[in-house]
Amino acid sequence: MHKFATSLRRRTSGTDQFRRCFSQLAQRQSSIEESGGVPIIPAFDYSPPPYTGPTAEEILRKRKEFLSPAMFCFYKKPLNIVHGKMQYLFDENGRRFLDGFGGIATVNCGHCHPDVVKAIINQTTTLQHSTILYLNHSMADFAAALAGKMPGDLKVVFFTNSGTEANELALMIARLYTGCQDIISLRNAYHGNAAGTMGATAQSNWKFNVVQSGVHHAVNPDPYRGQFGSDGEKYAKDVDDLIQFGTSGNIAGFIFEAIQGVGGIVELAPNYLPPVYKTIKKAGGLMIADEVQAGFARTGTNFWGFQNQGIVPDIVTMAKGIGNGIPLGAVVTTPEIAKVLARRSYFNTFGGNPVCTAAGHAVLKVIERENLQENAHVVGSYLKKRLISLKDKHEIIGDVRGRGLILGVELVTDRKLKTPAKTEILEIMETMKDLGVLVGKGGFYGNVFRITPPLCFTKEDADFLVDVMDYSISKL
Repeated sequence: MHKFATSLRRRTSGTDQFRRCFSQLAQRQSSIEESGGVPIIPAFDYSPPPYTGPTAEEILRKRKEFLSPAMFCFYKKPLNIVHGKMQYLFDENGRRFLDGFGGIATVNCGHCHPDVVKAIINQTTTLQHSTILYLNHSMADFAAALAGKMPGDLKVVFFTNSGTEANELALMIARLYTGCQDIISLRNAYHGNAAGTMGATAQSNWKFNVVQSGVHHAVNPDPYRGQFGSDGEKYAKDVDDLIQFGTSGNIAGFIFEAIQGVGGIVELAPNYLPPVYKTIKKAGGLMIADEVQAGFARTGTNFWGFQNQGIVPDIVTMAKGIGNGIPLGAVVTTPEIAKVLARRSYFNTFGGNPVCTAAGHAVLKVIERENLQENAHVVGSYLKKRLISLKDKHEIIGDVRGRGLILGVELVTDRKLKTPAKTEILEIMETMKDLGVLVGKGGFYGNVFRITPPLCFTKEDADFLVDVMDYSISKL
């Protein structure tokens, strides 16, 4: 009787869930029809305080006069974002936008999450900065908590201020530890814009004509545009060839993003990293995982992107989601490898700042307590299915990829030739903004929507994003 009752409850629960889902879809469709086909942003019980600061025009004028001309904005009329709350942003007029970009995969917990804000304020009012030459529990507590999220013997943490800094330090550590200079990176990769990281980056859009030596770029294991499709083992052979024919046979390391962010949300082909791992180890090198965008539960299936291919690297770099918007980065490695920095004096004035590390520790706690990794998996899987259904409807969508809440939608004018839809994506992006949805753009050709929202995203948010994208594409 007990087993029957349990089974009945499960069936009833499943039926109820189906009915609720069907009811929500019906209500959403009804709302769209009532608004003349224009999707309606989900309800959100929050109003920002009135904005009394300078207008978008005033800010833009100052930017043009006093800031670097290298700085660029999205949209024909740049947005003046003045307030954020969880998965939403507000402009100077109080208009609400669904944030599908998350400050470039940075705002994991949600904008102005109260727990993170509280940690920052509490630490700021106590001690804003001293130096790592004195003891402070904030940095030590966060380092211990962060090490607790790492597999294997990855337990020694070096704090930095950004992802570029973290990757620069990781490359130097690999070279010091192995005594070799050659680094293997991937084509289409982006690892930063300083001297060493620009060398490891492999997109001409992001590389200046300065000396960049000691890096060899392997064929990118891109399942959509790559020559071997999804056959990871065939791509892996190129790494071995590079080492044999482009180096002395011994290398410092191999740096990779499990999902290339700036490169257009390209997830490395399945079964690619395990054979590469063996090749790198045979050549005496270290594996460096760049988790700046894919880390901190964003993929949903695992806390770190590299875990989705079943390897444990020697060094892991991170930033962005680590602090939910606070300038913070880190390098995590093993005790043995970490010793190399003690050969000389290594110092970073702001690395390990008490306010930043207090924020980082709060972020970890929020991700765990609010089960954001599971939410990224559930909502991200739902969002990806809906985007794939959109691909079946619109010829301009060439590929939908990624996992969790790091997803890419590549637009092409010809599916067979995979011709990048460079102009069309700008038009669609403008229309989506006008309807209340903000998404990112990337890829070498600038034709890929980068969807990396806060991990508190809901299925209702996912529906709205897809409905707006659908409507915007239809208006081309």
